[in-house]
Amino acid sequence: MRRATTRPLIGFCTIGLEAYWDQFPGLRERLLGYAGVVATRLSTMGNLVNVGMVDTAAAGAAAGAQLRRSDVDLVVVHAGTYATSSQVVPLLQRAGAPVLVLNLQPDERLDYASCDTAGWLAQCSACCVPELAGALGRCAIPFRVVSGTLQGRHAESAWSRISAWCRAAGLRRALREARLGFLGHTYPGMLDLYADFTQHHGQLGLHVEVLEMEDLAARVDGAAQGDVSAVLERTRGMFDVDGGSVDGEDLRAAARVAAGMGRLVRDFRLDALAYYHRGRGASAELGASLILGGSLLTADGVPCAGEGDLKNAVAMLVLDRLGAGGSYTEFYAMDFVDGVVLMGHDGPGHVGICDRRPVLRGLGVYHGKAGRGVSVEFSVRSGPVTIFGVTQTAGGRFRFLVAEGTAVAGPVLRIGNTNTRLRFSQGPAEFVDAWCAHGPTHHVALGVGSRAQEIACLGELLGIETIRVA
Repeated sequence: MRRATTRPLIGFCTIGLEAYWDQFPGLRERLLGYAGVVATRLSTMGNLVNVGMVDTAAAGAAAGAQLRRSDVDLVVVHAGTYATSSQVVPLLQRAGAPVLVLNLQPDERLDYASCDTAGWLAQCSACCVPELAGALGRCAIPFRVVSGTLQGRHAESAWSRISAWCRAAGLRRALREARLGFLGHTYPGMLDLYADFTQHHGQLGLHVEVLEMEDLAARVDGAAQGDVSAVLERTRGMFDVDGGSVDGEDLRAAARVAAGMGRLVRDFRLDALAYYHRGRGASAELGASLILGGSLLTADGVPCAGEGDLKNAVAMLVLDRLGAGGSYTEFYAMDFVDGVVLMGHDGPGHVGICDRRPVLRGLGVYHGKAGRGVSVEFSVRSGPVTIFGVTQTAGGRFRFLVAEGTAVAGPVLRIGNTNTRLRFSQGPAEFVDAWCAHGPTHHVALGVGSRAQEIACLGELLGIETIRVA
């Protein structure tokens, strides 16, 4: 079954100054009305823990303790009017979660002729935000600010950024809760792919489950005929099977392995999988039959990356949880006539984002790998796309690389691989040079839509450098 996108748990409060309430009757109620508008909008982006109005330092401390008990993913502080930083710092110190400050002025401009002090205080969200920024900076509490309006032409720009931060908070939780399987080993000699499992735990918060091919073999051998038949039925319903190249026994072998992979994922509660097996004899046949099962799992929200690329499994998982797909991809070629870069791979693809029914094609040989069998062929549908790569620096820190482009129609290779024509703002040579300048891992995740903003927000929440190429 397709896995749901993770909804973040959002802690929310609005801030004001208790001294104003007796001075300006009705002001507090007016601000709470604005806060209700914000809370309603936020509730469409996540599950809300609303601690109400924070108007004293003591109230801030109590609200922060409540948010910590709730284990929120993001604390959203709505600046209703002026409030002192002494109210907000203890709240955020106790909450212990990433911080987003909203400076959303109710109206696009003040009515200068008729606005009195109470009217100004209801509009002065910008008044305290620099103070908060200064105090939080000095207290070493990371934060970010989104400014705009509650209504009018500036509102949706602000809400687009707020939505990106909320999505990123959900992604951060998804990674913290994720279990990534590492099956077999990395393709020998691909130094860019070699992964430090401890750093995946340390920097991303996820769990790496190390698996042996024997774990899969036992489940393949034990696959019930009904399960294999169900995979075959699903395969024929999902793919156009190329009868001229697909050997019936190869297809049944791939279906049997797919059934075993499904059991492996369920038994170890995996959210993603990186795999590779060179093998000899019967074990080589097992390693050569993983593409169909990997594609079916990827379609079900368990992204699978070949060649043992654990970092790319992370990238695919992020795009999947954004609802963007996330297909296993590498640079294939440059088309200087049409100004596009061809990207694809001879492994599992995300059939949910293809331009037409994918083809299951038989290959007599897997280039650079042992064995033969069935492989998946399709292009990602035309329109905006994002490529996302996870790499590491010499110091061992992860680095996110992201670029947005457009998938365009046109001729592609028909060699049993995924293959998509991508156009970026730079020409093919310039783009490849710019991408390589940042030391990438050569695999990337390819997803639909423009997702760079959410990925950049995720990188900031995780403390990981994010570079937007081109």
